[in-house]
Amino acid sequence: MSLNKVMLIGNVGKEPDVRYLDNGVAVASLTLATTERGYRLQNGTDVPERTEWHNIVLWKGWAEAVEKYVHKGDKLFIEGKIRSRSYDDRNGVKRYITEIFADNMEVLSSRNQANQASAPSASSSQSASAQVQGGKEDLPF
Repeated sequence: MSLNKVMLIGNVGKEPDVRYLDNGVAVASLTLATTERGYRLQNGTDVPERTEWHNIVLWKGWAEAVEKYVHKGDKLFIEGKIRSRSYDDRNGVKRYITEIFADNMEVLSSRNQANQASAPSASSSQSASAQVQGGKEDLPF
């Protein structure tokens, strides 16, 4: 038995990039920053805060929701799995990347913080979830 599950709460680092494949399937990518607060040890040593940057990939209905509702600075809850891959850059150097393929997303920012009229409703989130789960066989990996 094995388990590959990630849950993150963090802030979007820049405007999401949403693209549409030739067959009309939406794919969104964004960066999410998670920060551990700094603290002081009992011996007086200060441990600074630490920020990790995560590459998030969302497909189909979730990607369309990202396009409509998610912006730089928004706080998100992301649930998904870790995927690693490699590619050759323009100079032929092999590069490695680790991504979080999201199965679930929730916008945690308030309407005022998100500068949007409203976040996705539960029914649109559920329908997007059904679209994502129902169409996994169409994913190109």
